[in-house]
Amino acid sequence: MVSYLALTLRILEELIGSAPLQRVRVRLWDGSYWPDNAPASFVATWVLNHPGALREMLLPNSQSALGEAYLQNDFDVEGDMEAAFELADIIRAQTEGWSKKLKMAHLLRQLPPRPAAGEQPSLRRAAFADAQHSPSRDQSAIQFHYDLSNDFYALWLDSRKIYSCAYFQNATDDLESAQLHKLDTICRKLDLRPGQRLLDIGCGWGGLILHAASRYGVRATGITLSERQAEYAWEQVCKAGLQDRVEVLLQDYRALEGCEAYDAVVSVGMVEHVGRKNLPLYFGTVNRLLKPGGVFLNHGIGTGPVPNPQQGTSFIDEYVFPDADLFPLSEMLGPAEAAGFEIRDVENLREHYALTLRHWVRQLEARHGEALNFISEPVYRTWRVYMAGSAHQFNLGLLAVYQTLLAKLSPGGAANVPLTRAAWYQPVDGR
Repeated sequence: MVSYLALTLRILEELIGSAPLQRVRVRLWDGSYWPDNAPASFVATWVLNHPGALREMLLPNSQSALGEAYLQNDFDVEGDMEAAFELADIIRAQTEGWSKKLKMAHLLRQLPPRPAAGEQPSLRRAAFADAQHSPSRDQSAIQFHYDLSNDFYALWLDSRKIYSCAYFQNATDDLESAQLHKLDTICRKLDLRPGQRLLDIGCGWGGLILHAASRYGVRATGITLSERQAEYAWEQVCKAGLQDRVEVLLQDYRALEGCEAYDAVVSVGMVEHVGRKNLPLYFGTVNRLLKPGGVFLNHGIGTGPVPNPQQGTSFIDEYVFPDADLFPLSEMLGPAEAAGFEIRDVENLREHYALTLRHWVRQLEARHGEALNFISEPVYRTWRVYMAGSAHQFNLGLLAVYQTLLAKLSPGGAANVPLTRAAWYQPVDGR
């Protein structure tokens, strides 16, 4: 009779034995540890919850299967979830090549399948029928992610519900001050002045438009495809008494009408949802809406300089951000220039996003029990693994986040931007 314990240990040796483990270890269902039980400076533990855990995790040989095994509690991660991704990287590297994959598949098939006892949790997976990046499908994709629960997001975001990369003056800054610094930096890059008109494409829960209106005196319009975000943002506008200066619209950027209506346009964390085939339309629309001499700050995630080994549909595609399209900065700048923009500044904030995500993960984990009042355990696990995994990818250079300032020149070539960046980076208290 096959000893599943001995077989699991053999598989672990085959997968990881030659790779030194410094921060991650494995605990088996019987309470024993691999590589051994000796005390060490481990910060994360992969917990195999039953004899078939490795089979469920690895036999399908896909990122989605590994993620689904975590959602269905075939295994758990105790401690630092981001550090646990180091073990996943080792496993992927150790199984490259067909001979290794076939050998491992033979061993994994000897393990038992997931126990049938008990009801399996329902998984929240995206599935849409419309054409990719059509207006209707984009709205469904946005609402899949952002309409989850305002109360859930409030548990781990800052008080303004800013769901994008913060800007840290120091790595020890708290999230609240780092997000405030990000808002001020954006407003300064846009050189906002009282009475100007600002458009925020993908305004989220309204943090930026409220800040720009209250601190910089602009008249701001925010658009989003998320019904819950729009409702919340308008509530905050009313609470702040800014109804005469701020409007929130449930609207697709492709439906915006008019020409030269805005002094400045900003988009933070939305370009990822546009799709590369729509980039000419996206930048062309913004250029049409901007007054001559106006500026556009486009802030979004792209691929980094390190090649990503992931092939095909990812866990993030299926469970978190359906239809998100990430590409190199070069593929974004070309359509921007073709639309008539001059590129004035580019800043890569990937270290800042890794820091932001670590704050979010810690706050989410600390409020796990409260989160279950609004979402299911598999959804909690989805957000935990996606945010920790994203921090890991930003840290490695697989992902980047680019904040790009684009100018629509006035007749005669004036760009209406400062000669230096000095005013952009003043401390928040030095306003």
